[in-house]
Amino acid sequence: MIINIEFKDGKVRFIDTNSLPNRFKIVETTDPDEIVKAIKEMKIRGAPAIGGASALCLALVALYKKYSTKEEIRKLIEEYSNKLINARPTAYNMYFAIDRIKNVLNNEENLEKIKAKIVEEALKICEEDIEANKKIAIFGEKLIEDNDVILTHCNTGALATIGIGTALGIIAKAAENKKIKVYVTETRPKLQGSRLTAWELKKLGIPYKIIPDSAVGIVMKKRMVNKVFVGADRILLDGHVINKIGTLTIALIANYYKIPFYVAAPISTIDVKNTIENVKIEERDKEEVIKIKRFYIAPKDADALNLAFDITEPELIDAIITDKGIAFRPVNVNLQKILALSHNAKL
Repeated sequence: MIINIEFKDGKVRFIDTNSLPNRFKIVETTDPDEIVKAIKEMKIRGAPAIGGASALCLALVALYKKYSTKEEIRKLIEEYSNKLINARPTAYNMYFAIDRIKNVLNNEENLEKIKAKIVEEALKICEEDIEANKKIAIFGEKLIEDNDVILTHCNTGALATIGIGTALGIIAKAAENKKIKVYVTETRPKLQGSRLTAWELKKLGIPYKIIPDSAVGIVMKKRMVNKVFVGADRILLDGHVINKIGTLTIALIANYYKIPFYVAAPISTIDVKNTIENVKIEERDKEEVIKIKRFYIAPKDADALNLAFDITEPELIDAIITDKGIAFRPVNVNLQKILALSHNAKL
């Protein structure tokens, strides 16, 4: 099993996904600023992975930064929470993790207990993601039949989570006892599909083909795939899905050709606070578009728009697969039912 991020011997260890597929590199650190930088530079990426890494970042703050009062640690946690949000403002699991860590401060006074409980809560958040991934896979693999050919976008496997993955975790689970094939979009501009998903599928022994993002239309028109599984960076309560740029295009084409379009994400990705109007869509450096690695593929002075995410309407989604169950159409209504049941189960 791929262990993407873990806390071991007082250090955070993570895979530098920017080095893949050519080099497998593990980074160890006790410096919370290095975690912030890794998230900003997408060495750590994928909403659940960002959520877990954010929690561990704040655990490093509690462990290694200097403070002598509760107010001082509160200010440090606030400072690093803002650093994390500014690094990558769209993925919701980060906000979920930050809120959980801040709640520790609200419920404890003793500094040593605060330190211990922040670390405990961060580890709990990571463990919950591992368990959520397993449950998503169990629910989702029932939607896959023998001989299905699945299209997936970006990377939603172990390299995007703390566990086995979301959409790719479902595919991996289904492949244990079903014969399936996968089409992987390259996912410009950072190529998470061709660099990371293909790398994971190869390790899993699942047959795959990489296609250019621009080939999605013809692949669906020719019925070369019969299902689509993607992840999510944020899901709103009304069913809107914010995910890697290109997801909306795939959903529109799938809807036109009546190919089921499924989204997989843990409950921690669901934003119950915001509406579509106040979600910030991250815009990244144009260099990611006009360069691949260190090589320019466009004039050096070319301008470019580099939106990291797009928004898919709930009407285009056949189901949202969570760790608490599957919300089928209408996804906005059924997603709220799942959340209500999950909330009542905790009471």
